[in-house]
Amino acid sequence: MEQFAADGLTYMFGNPGTVEQGLIDEVTDSEIDYLLTLHESVAVGMADGYARATQRPALVQLHSGVGLGNGIGMLYQAKRGGSPLVVLAGEAGVRYDAMDSQMAADLVAMARPVTKYATRVIDPASLLRVMRRAVKIAMTPPRGPVLVVVPADVLDANVTDPVVPTVIPDTRVLPEPAVLAAAAEILAAGRRPLVLFGDGVATSGAQRELAAVAELLGAPMWGVNSSEVNVDSRHPLYGGQLGHMFGADSARTVADADTVLIVGTYVFPEVFPELTSPFAPDARIVHVDLDAYEIAKNHPVELGVVADPRLTLAGLAARLDRPGRQRPPRWDGAAPPGDEPGDDAGLMNRFVRTLVRRAPDDLVIFDEALTESGPLAVHAPPRVPGRFFQTRGGSLGVGIPGALGVKLARPSQQVVGFTGDGGSMYTIQALWTAARHDIGAKFVICNNRRYRLLDLNIEQYWRDGGIPAHLHPDAFDLSRPAIDFAALSRSLGVPAQRVSTPQEVPAAVEELLATPGPFLIDLVTD
Repeated sequence: MEQFAADGLTYMFGNPGTVEQGLIDEVTDSEIDYLLTLHESVAVGMADGYARATQRPALVQLHSGVGLGNGIGMLYQAKRGGSPLVVLAGEAGVRYDAMDSQMAADLVAMARPVTKYATRVIDPASLLRVMRRAVKIAMTPPRGPVLVVVPADVLDANVTDPVVPTVIPDTRVLPEPAVLAAAAEILAAGRRPLVLFGDGVATSGAQRELAAVAELLGAPMWGVNSSEVNVDSRHPLYGGQLGHMFGADSARTVADADTVLIVGTYVFPEVFPELTSPFAPDARIVHVDLDAYEIAKNHPVELGVVADPRLTLAGLAARLDRPGRQRPPRWDGAAPPGDEPGDDAGLMNRFVRTLVRRAPDDLVIFDEALTESGPLAVHAPPRVPGRFFQTRGGSLGVGIPGALGVKLARPSQQVVGFTGDGGSMYTIQALWTAARHDIGAKFVICNNRRYRLLDLNIEQYWRDGGIPAHLHPDAFDLSRPAIDFAALSRSLGVPAQRVSTPQEVPAAVEELLATPGPFLIDLVTD
């Protein structure tokens, strides 16, 4: 516990078990607050939200192989998103290795596909060293979750090593001048430039530099693996997000570009990506990232640069902004005019618009609304870094625990998490944790009584296969029996209200914002 305190870790998100009882006993008398969750996926999801909001490591405790198994889905999301989690998993003890007894499993092997690094401590003298290594690896770009398996007999042993803070290596590296000059020359030559960006921009704090380069090039900007505020979404050059499901969607966007700058992302993150390069055969591509593995991983590039995005983009901007070179005028930050949807555009539209008008200016949104996310993009567009977080990685259920983690990191701000009825049921136990620890995040369950995303995906499947449209599979239906989310929330200690008509929206929003603790809205969107 002293080592974690030395590294500034103030929370441990977990669900206890017998083999970790000594650790839990010590936490009680330490500087670290133990946040009890009723399922391991909630613990990991809360830690993920907290790490994203603080840009610091978050500590998770899981119980042996079964607890790790329960957290695997959320660990996958953390890995895909680059969240710096330090996960401790207990087990019975080194001396029981040969017994193959109850709950015995190879935890390191289980975790390898969903972590950046996984290891097991078998010598108490190495415990603090390994913990520091875990924090360092989790925080060094490309960031990601790290698992440390700690047997009970290692945890219970006396450790005499001194406690010292972990040193995080500085990765603010800048390409040499010749490389920057080459990148600027490639990009300046294009007539149809394009910028693709991801969350590496936010991690680096390179939002302004990204926009400056795009303005100098006159290049549209498209988010790829983008779930943070990487650029102001009201910027006139912002094109939107590429799809996460079908590669053909990305291909249509990038096909005509003759020069492409890729920053802080891998390409492409769809479930069904194009197997051949979607770029034009003669397209000249520059890829900048601190993750060397992702550069040219799937498609060739002309120039790959392993460097810090912010410093590299600043260097590119300096070389592109030369006297005599024509460029579009810089954006003054004003949002372009646009028509907002009317009152008849749906209950979600009316609810979000009312919320944004009445909430404080520093409202923070955690978006797992999926098919209902459109009104959030219209009325609460991601503009300011740290005020918008979106699900990533494909694991359902992060909306409620993610919002809790963000609220712990931003206790003075109003935090509202949006999720779906299907996704919420993966981690609905998180409401109990919100009530127990009085974490005042707010939650909106967009209740369409279906796995609506699956409806849309199977419709695409029918079109691609020339299959006539017909009734959706009954397995996508969540209406029989109907889930009373408001009653379920109240049973877990969180006050709630069901909203099914436009007339109920204003009072519901007022109650949500006025309630000091957690509060839930069951918003019937269909």
